Amino acid sequence: MKKTLLGIVAACAIAIAAIAAEAPFNEDVPEKYTVKKGDTLWDISDLYLRDPWLWPEIWYANPQIANPHLIYPGDIISMVYIDGRPRLMLEKRDRRVKLSPEVKVVPESEAIPALPLDIINSFLTRNRIVTQEEVDRAPYVVAGHEKKLLSGSGDTFYARGQFDETPTYGLYRVGEPYLDPVTQEILGIRAQDVGSAKVQKVADDIATMLATRSLEEVRIGERLLPHEERPLNSIFYPSAPDSTIEGEIMAVEGGITQVGHLDVVSINRGEREGLEAGNILAIFKRGEEVTDYIAKEKINLPNEQAGLLMIFRAFEKMSYGLVIKAERPLAVNDIVKNP
Repeated sequence: MKKTLLGIVAACAIAIAAIAAEAPFNEDVPEKYTVKKGDTLWDISDLYLRDPWLWPEIWYANPQIANPHLIYPGDIISMVYIDGRPRLMLEKRDRRVKLSPEVKVVPESEAIPALPLDIINSFLTRNRIVTQEEVDRAPYVVAGHEKKLLSGSGDTFYARGQFDETPTYGLYRVGEPYLDPVTQEILGIRAQDVGSAKVQKVADDIATMLATRSLEEVRIGERLLPHEERPLNSIFYPSAPDSTIEGEIMAVEGGITQVGHLDVVSINRGEREGLEAGNILAIFKRGEEVTDYIAKEKINLPNEQAGLLMIFRAFEKMSYGLVIKAERPLAVNDIVKNP
């Protein structure tokens, strides 16, 4: 009997250990959590999990709920056990607001985002990465009306190039190319959205344009590109990449070299390496070069993990990410790899 009890206790201990290993929850997590306005998915993942990017592996999507992956303020996150395994499940609040004489439904756009959108919004909507070929064949602003150097919304200006039947174009300011710090390959060129314009008439290769929107003054040399039809995700889930990733931080927004919490960075890995929005990468501080005075030689200390970033927009050869954890000062050229 004693051996039987010991066997049962041992089996239970093994089962509990297996569950803990499979679902690495933090200690003392709440059984229920009510989502608040201002929360992000990363905040909630970090509350429950030691490794927040494992969220998809322990998330139980209730098939009876429409859009079970969208989470709204007022929804309740619950820890449940399904087939003996811990899972997180969503209890939806009623998103219908009763307004006499009709019912208003809270739109999906009010679902909580994965990241603070106020920080990354300009990179989701105002910036795109283009190739040198796209820049070279794009029409460009050649003159303002009555020889003005700058134009704004409502102004007429002239552009030169090959125009198709596209009635409206985005106006973009072309920046410096992103170069792979190792191979020196051109990974893309940043194009910053400065406005929109409509074609009024075309004579040979000169188009008379009307600026319909301007975020900044339109300068001579700005490029005209068709509006991007690429879907932009603002709701995605923290996840580990499906492929092996090892790259570097190429640049940080603002033209500085030091990187900190909630800084936007560009890395030299993209869709061709298997990255997608929501992927989490660990940031490793490069080991310093020191002198071994005994062996009389220079050596490099080991790289140390010092932070995390989440990819929020992936292009073919490079990506933008937001630093979501920085345990020590980071810098351009630090290493990024699978967490």
